[in-house]
Amino acid sequence: MKKVNLLNIEIDNLPKLELLEKLNSGVVFTTNVDHLIKLQKDRDFAEAYNIADYKVCDSQILMYAAKFLGTPIKEKISGSDFFPNFYSYHKKNENIKIFLLGASQGIANQAQENINSKIARNIIVGAHSPSFGFETNEQECQEIIDKINQTDATVLAVGLGAPKQEKWIYKYKHKLSNIKIFLALGATIDFEAGKLKRSPKWMSNLGLEWFHRLLCEPQRLWQRYLIDDLPFFWLLLKQKVFGNQANQKPNVKKQAELNNFSSDSHQERLQSINNLKRTEVKRSATWLKPTSAISLGINFRRSPQYKIEKNQPQFTHRFSYR
Repeated sequence: MKKVNLLNIEIDNLPKLELLEKLNSGVVFTTNVDHLIKLQKDRDFAEAYNIADYKVCDSQILMYAAKFLGTPIKEKISGSDFFPNFYSYHKKNENIKIFLLGASQGIANQAQENINSKIARNIIVGAHSPSFGFETNEQECQEIIDKINQTDATVLAVGLGAPKQEKWIYKYKHKLSNIKIFLALGATIDFEAGKLKRSPKWMSNLGLEWFHRLLCEPQRLWQRYLIDDLPFFWLLLKQKVFGNQANQKPNVKKQAELNNFSSDSHQERLQSINNLKRTEVKRSATWLKPTSAISLGINFRRSPQYKIEKNQPQFTHRFSYR
């Protein structure tokens, strides 16, 4: 199976039907522009992303990007399109039993009713809408795990939004021994429940589904689409010019200083931190001024900040924004 490299993320280049036929077990993540940007900055998200058996293209913009790089992707496989194809494909397969996790209160249960009614079988065997911030509550997470295990579900469809859904699957996958297939599906549960409307097909085909969602949920999505994700185009251009080696290499000397904290005294640690800060200030003086790069949509805040953690390797993002 061929893969397409976008900002150092290997996306599986396969049509939807082939994925449906192959998917007997494994983890499926649906990659979009927002994922690629978050993966440059979030070490935990990048670690969770590595467990995916299939990373498929969930964005017409990524389709355009891959073509721009000379490595076209065969088909867009969005979570909201793939999931109804998945449960319809398995409507007579009694081994497929799906649990829905995500959306706001009552929405997952409504999606369960709608899907079971649509295919005339109780293929959705359970549903749960967790409380806000549940992922930090170990007791609530364990209760959810117990609830899933009690249903004998073999497929878990998680609609919590990225990176929360991918991180949750990564953290608790080993406790869900009956689950063979994990699907991270974003807003798909809301679509299935009828809470949110999909964009018109012509908008989706043109790569404007993001604009439709922005109009539907401006308060929640304006920063993601109008600010956070804009560096994608600069990073894509950088990959086009410099190839896949455009990723930033770690500073070995600085890395050694960070990793040797366990043997330093408290005062030496503080001095090392101050030295790192002074180094970053000096480097920042050579950067472009933000006002001269508005058209590039580049965010010049240091992201991520260096995290000083004992005996922990430090994360550096795959592509530099500079």
